[in-house]
This record gives sequence, C-alpha cells and structure tokens, in this order.
Amino acid sequence: MTLAMVATVWGAEIPRTPDGKPDLSGTYDIATLTPLTRPASLGERQSLTDAEAKVLADQAKAVAAATNKASDPNRKAPPTGGDGSEGPAGNVGGYNSLWVDIGEGAFKVDGKWRTSIVIDPSNGRMPPVTDAARKQRAAQAKVSRPNRGDAFWITEGISPGPYDDPEMRPTAERCLLSFGSGGGPPMLPVMYNNLKQLVLTKDTLVIVNEMVHDARVVRINGEHEPPEIRRWLGDSIGRWEGDTLVVDTTNFNDNPAIGASRNLHVVERFRRIDAKSLLYGFTVEDPTVWTKPWSGEILWPATEQRIFEYACHEGNYSFGGILKGARLLEAEAEKKVKK
Repeated sequence: MTLAMVATVWGAEIPRTPDGKPDLSGTYDIATLTPLTRPASLGERQSLTDAEAKVLADQAKAVAAATNKASDPNRKAPPTGGDGSEGPAGNVGGYNSLWVDIGEGAFKVDGKWRTSIVIDPSNGRMPPVTDAARKQRAAQAKVSRPNRGDAFWITEGISPGPYDDPEMRPTAERCLLSFGSGGGPPMLPVMYNNLKQLVLTKDTLVIVNEMVHDARVVRINGEHEPPEIRRWLGDSIGRWEGDTLVVDTTNFNDNPAIGASRNLHVVERFRRIDAKSLLYGFTVEDPTVWTKPWSGEILWPATEQRIFEYACHEGNYSFGGILKGARLLEAEAEKKVKK
C-alpha cells in the first residue's frame, strides 16, 4: 500500500459490463488515516498540504512501530481496571496493535488530501443532534459504562448499555453488525478488516463486508419493500444516473449502525474513477436524530488482498465472563446494602 491513495481525473478509461455500465466489481481496501469528522482546529479547511499529509503518515507509522515492539516478559501486571475508563488506572487494554489496520495515509480526491470524510456541513463535522435525540442519549448515558459519555458511543457507532443484559450489549459485540458503521450504510472505515467486495450484475449489486460478515444485496431498478419490513442494514435499491450507481436505503430497524433511528434514510453514490478505484459518496438523513442531513465521500482503492472469514458468532465466549462479572458485582452491592 502506498502513502497516497489517489483518485485520477474523471473520464479515465474504466472497465465496463457487457451492457455498457461501469463495472464496479472488485475488492477494495478503504482503510485511511483521513478521519470521519474534521478536527475542530482545521476549521473550514478541506485539504492538507503535501507536508501535512506526510507528517500524518509518519506519525501513524511511528505509533505502529512503538506499539508493536516486543513486550517485556518481566513487566509488572497492568493496573486494576474494569471501570471502563480510558486512563492508565482504568481500562487494561484490548486488541494487540498488531491487528489494527487503519491505513498508512490520508486519501486524495481531485488531487487534494482530504481533512475529513464528511464534506457537508462545510466544517467537516456532523450537524447538531435534535433535542429529542439529546434527551434520549442522556437517558442512555445513565445506564452506560462509567466515564464513557455520548461522544465515545456515537464516535464508535455503537449503542451504550450495561454489562448485565446480553441483549443490551453493542450489536458488533454480539456479532450482528460490523464494528462502527463498517457494514453501513453508510460504509465507513473501522479499526481493522476494511475490505469490501463488490459483485455487479445487470440487476443486482452485492456488497460483502469483511468485518463481521455483513452482506448487502442492492436491487437495481427495484422498489422498496413495505414499510413494516425492517432490516439491520435497511432495504437498498439502486438506479443508474449516467455512470454513477445511486443506492437508496430505507426500512432500517431500530438500531442502525450509524447511531440513527428507524427513520434513517441513506443515499449512496458509487462511481468508478479508473480501473483501480471507486469514489464512494453518501448522504445521511434522519430528522429525529440530526437537525439536517450530512454528506461525505471517500476513495475506495482496489486491492489484491483476499477477504477471509470473520468467524464471529453471537453468544461467543466473552458473554459468559460479562454476565458472570455482572452477577459478582450485584452480590457485592447486596452485601454492602445488608451492612
């Protein structure tokens, strides 16, 4: 993988299907250091300079090198954790950084290094949430893990919940959906397993997501299912607008991966730029959660890497420990009450 994943100019030679449509089929690696939302310090800046993009890539490389050093076998035990906090006295750690794959550089569109995936609003950040959504999240925060507020949960794209009920654990932890919004829609980069495989036929686009095995079937020139039929990934239909495949998704259930509600409506745009890349754009609308729609786009570079099975299954081994821990905490609390 090179430092830059660069989009070429429109109109370059692109592969086409027998019926003349751009052939979107292929495997793509969407890992990138370009964040979903723009750091507030960058204001309205939509792009980085070459020097800034190099610093970003060099910093990521240095962090990866430092965190992947061999551990000292004589090191002391980590501090006592279990309270869910992010500090050195709290969470004792999760994944070994060897498994983390967030890309090696930012991506370019139209020759410019993007500062965020979100492009509208112009500040590169999601619009404010509605009063109703704010109240709902405040209520959820009362039963969520200590020291982790709304910002953490919304950034991660997972729903907060206590340790004591398996059905309130995040959907990714239950192996129902990808971590974050990897399976979408919209489909966004996550911590690892960022490969997407697209297979296009005359009337169908199938999207296989490496993380947690999500798969979407887009019916081209189809009609939406009745509103009472709800799905984890929504109901997707597509149409061609010139050389761009536009995918319209509605009919979500109550827990879309992006942190929206069942009123979520996502419009995605797939446009092949050249033989080795796609430009993926999207617009998110949910008037019960955000005060206005927001949009983004990200380059999808083709890869020769292969998608491997992500053998995640609901009710995996962690749940026994989670539920046992909750019962122990309850017993301890009961003893304190009796005293």
